[in-house]
Amino acid sequence: MLGRVVFLLREYKRTDWRKRLEALAEDLEAHGVVCVFAEGMPQEVCSAAGQEETGYREKEYDADRESILYVADSAAVCKALSGEGCYVLPCRHERNQAEVFESGMYFYVIEQPEEMDYESLDMAYRRLAGLPWEILQTRRCMIRETTVEDADAFYQIYEEPDITLYMEGLFADRDEEIAYMEDYIKKVYYFYGYGMWTVVEKESGRVIGRAGVSWREGFDLPELGFMIGVPWQRQGYAYEVCGAILAYARKELEMTRVQALVLQGNTKSARLCEKLGFAKQREINLEGNDYMVFEMDL
Repeated sequence: MLGRVVFLLREYKRTDWRKRLEALAEDLEAHGVVCVFAEGMPQEVCSAAGQEETGYREKEYDADRESILYVADSAAVCKALSGEGCYVLPCRHERNQAEVFESGMYFYVIEQPEEMDYESLDMAYRRLAGLPWEILQTRRCMIRETTVEDADAFYQIYEEPDITLYMEGLFADRDEEIAYMEDYIKKVYYFYGYGMWTVVEKESGRVIGRAGVSWREGFDLPELGFMIGVPWQRQGYAYEVCGAILAYARKELEMTRVQALVLQGNTKSARLCEKLGFAKQREINLEGNDYMVFEMDL
């Protein structure tokens, strides 16, 4: 997890930056993250960047490299840090517009330093470290991005015949499912920032299902999807999780209308949609299957 943010900014002492950086440091430290400001970089990468060492010694802070996020405004520093396997965020501001941060080398480039906060830096760190984003929490559940480590729990859940009665199952070959999950993480989470997520029961720490919003090819509205494992059904988990996801879609994703497709005969899911505020709009046939299309304004 993120433990330290090291700002390697050549002009971090500028008066007009001081207040915003002090506020950012307070925000980070309130979340248990140490904040360090310096003008140099770790000793071992200075020569690679073609710069003299100034101001910062990583060993002085006894920090685990895997827990550090570097924010730097020099392209040479960013490249050197990346070359050493560090997690680094390039920072572009009004005084370094001539810097060229190589295209395709970084997940993100900070374009508005004044908007940095704990959440944005933690999310960037998680992307760089290959860790899932935590999306939201409800009273009993935590919803986060899916990881390949969830596969075993999913296979256990999908063993129940009731789960695949109205939805597709997983790949019979576990390696195919893992490959699909890895592809989904890179092409959906990294591109959209949302999708189908994993639902974890907070009390037990167990994976109990999946839920989220995604786009179905050929449709103009984002779609709510959900699946709660049989042992946790009839306890209000689906309503609790889906209600929170719809609120998140409205507030954080700025979605204004969503749909849900329910196979004919799936009365439990249809009732849940109606309870959430969806209204049935029409019936359609997709690839030989009859669906009820529910829609709602957020």
